[in-house]
Amino acid sequence: MAFFLETLISGLMAGMLYALVALGFVLIFKASGVFNFAQGVMVLFAALAMARLAEWIPQWTGLDNRIVTTVMAFAGAAVLMFIVAWLVERLVLRHLVNQNEATLLMATLGIAYFLEGTGQVLFGSEIYSIHIGMPKDPLFLMDGLFEGGVMVNPEDLIAAAIGAALVLLLSLFFQKTTTGRALRAVADDHQAAQSVGIALSRIWVIVWCVAGLVALVAGMVWGSKLGVQFSLQTLALRALPVVILGGLTSVPGAIVGGLIIGVGEKLSEVYLGPFVGGGIEIWFAYVLSLVFLLFRPQGLFGEKIIDRV
Repeated sequence: MAFFLETLISGLMAGMLYALVALGFVLIFKASGVFNFAQGVMVLFAALAMARLAEWIPQWTGLDNRIVTTVMAFAGAAVLMFIVAWLVERLVLRHLVNQNEATLLMATLGIAYFLEGTGQVLFGSEIYSIHIGMPKDPLFLMDGLFEGGVMVNPEDLIAAAIGAALVLLLSLFFQKTTTGRALRAVADDHQAAQSVGIALSRIWVIVWCVAGLVALVAGMVWGSKLGVQFSLQTLALRALPVVILGGLTSVPGAIVGGLIIGVGEKLSEVYLGPFVGGGIEIWFAYVLSLVFLLFRPQGLFGEKIIDRV
């Protein structure tokens, strides 16, 4: 039973990390109706910026306080992501207003390649580390119930708490604020939103800034666990089944989808893997998302679109 709980908790924590990346997809899609293939590279770019700034700031300022340096590096990386968001709107999206989804999709692919190349030029291509003070030593819980207790990684618990806080804040933002409602209006119909006075340029800058901040948090957490390397951009591929499962328009759905995928991967690999030779963790999420595309393409929390003619 203890081993099962360890596997279950490990899957939940991995699912929260997937969900952090998936949140960026959902935010961009809710505001523009386009699937942002640049989200994985945004996670990498933000993590690279934070890791390198954390190295450079002590050299520039002489500071020797890791906490202050980390906070300054996070703030600097956030400002950089806001600048990226402004440039994306000014140089790309502004010229593609009311274009079809395929055009916008190709634009995000171009943004992804540009950010990847720029990241290498500005920050280098080595493997870097991010130290944000999260504990590395495992915790052993419920040792009164199970012999030896249940091993839990505190770093995963902190990441899960960060993800939950982001979901709560974003849900309140979309539901309770004027800007959030404007974002949903733009996603439904660009032209109708413009006709009632909603400025697409302002809305798109805001949503790309928020998505950039989410990418920074995801990159910070993943970089702290695994190191900052260019394989981080493949996180977008692991997050695709999450948004398909949860729904492209649902912020809570990204979290629920991430938890289902994370738990499903771990449990299937541990309990089914020995019977099929292993490797289930690699393809489990994609098979599950394929099933959902066949029977419920809008996902668990997505809005079902009905066209009347």
